[in-house]
Amino acid sequence: MEQKRSTGGERSMAGRDPRSKEDSSGNGIISVYTGEGKGKSSAAIGRAVKAAAEGKAVVVIQFLKGKGLGDYQFLRRMEPEIKIFRFEKSNENFDELPEGKKREEIKNLKNGICFAKKVLTTGECDLLVLDEILGLLENGILTMEEFRCLLENRGDTHIMLTGICLTEDICAAADEVFRIETVKTLE
Repeated sequence: MEQKRSTGGERSMAGRDPRSKEDSSGNGIISVYTGEGKGKSSAAIGRAVKAAAEGKAVVVIQFLKGKGLGDYQFLRRMEPEIKIFRFEKSNENFDELPEGKKREEIKNLKNGICFAKKVLTTGECDLLVLDEILGLLENGILTMEEFRCLLENRGDTHIMLTGICLTEDICAAADEVFRIETVKTLE
């Protein structure tokens, strides 16, 4: 049987993992990749590739990554199966920006949040990856109330969140949480 890729308006349950936990109202699951170790974004992107291979529509929005990192251009080659967006304009690390540039980037990052809301409201994808969104909470760019509102708009869309800082509120909202830990490294 051929799997049909869902389009904006219609939502198909075809191709969904039957082991995926969904609440009784049919909402998509919320997965979190957290921890001090490296690989959170890579794990989320790996699951995004798997979802796209199953015919699901995937959108990735990356935050706090800067504009000019080389992996972004590589990831863009996965389009149109996986649509990837960054809203930052600076090539520098957010924490290292002067206050004036931080204020500019905060506006750009908030545009990314508004775009994520639009993606969820319109049902544009089956899987939405919000890469490093937990850093927006940690830096006070996104409030917990705004975050909850964003998650409430998910409908059947599965959401993956990444970031270092995991709070009890985020853990309670999630259906599954993966803690990434570096055990040994060459560095």
